[in-house]
Amino acid sequence: MANHSQFGFQDASSPIMEELIEFHDHALMVALAICSLVLYLLSLMLMEKLSSNTVDAQEVELVWTILPAIVLIMLALPSLQILYMMDEIDEPDLTLKAIGHQWYWTYEYTDFKDLSFDSYMIPTAELPLGHLRLLEVDHRIVIPMESPIRVIVTADDVLHSWAIPSLGVKTDAIPGRLNQTSFITTRPGIFYGQCSEICGANHSFMPIVIESAPLTYFESWSSLLSS
Repeated sequence: MANHSQFGFQDASSPIMEELIEFHDHALMVALAICSLVLYLLSLMLMEKLSSNTVDAQEVELVWTILPAIVLIMLALPSLQILYMMDEIDEPDLTLKAIGHQWYWTYEYTDFKDLSFDSYMIPTAELPLGHLRLLEVDHRIVIPMESPIRVIVTADDVLHSWAIPSLGVKTDAIPGRLNQTSFITTRPGIFYGQCSEICGANHSFMPIVIESAPLTYFESWSSLLSS
């Protein structure tokens, strides 16, 4: 999760988030190169007198027409690749349905006969020592690590958004519509998120908590909860 005074992204916990951070760094380097070139040309224009050959040169016009096109291609190709990767859902090991309400989440493990629960934020007055305020819930999502997970997202009342920054996941929950996304956790841990769509007075009190654990732990947890 994010720390105080943190300027960058959270540590990536999924392959998609790793790709997003890499593309972010790539785009920043391109922007830095463009700004440096523009600053250099502006300094030349201020310190030196432009000749008529420079103003009317067709070679210069050709360069400043082709160069931006090359830069856009350098940004578009990796961006499109990541978009297709985020949209790809290939034989998930587990399907989770997330239903947004005002102001809590309901989760259904559709691969199990009877495994569903509501997830509410724990009030500050009842928060155990050492837990995170406004982020901890009474029932966490537990998933097996290193397994493809498909999440079907919808809403029961108004617009919501199911978002986990460290996993690179953000999907709108729309009443009457099913949206889906997928992710793979690359390590065990607890990952926090929140509703990212303004949905009413208690919008900021709809946290999401995912616990990524080994398969044996998930099997024992699911059998205990469904019994």
